[in-house]
Amino acid sequence: ACSCCGCISSNSPKGRAGLRIREWSCPECGVTHDRDVNAAKNILALGHERLAAGILVL
Repeated sequence: ACSCCGCISSNSPKGRAGLRIREWSCPECGVTHDRDVNAAKNILALGHERLAAGILVL
């Protein structure tokens, strides 16, 4: 998913073959992403969303 606009493109790198692709461009907003940096931004955003919702007690 694009960390800027949230687009999940059908042509984004996927699977084992996609691991060789280190950069890709979002077809919606046109931003060029480094694969690892984009993933880190998505993980951070999800963590912030979950913290804002509150942490459930187990």
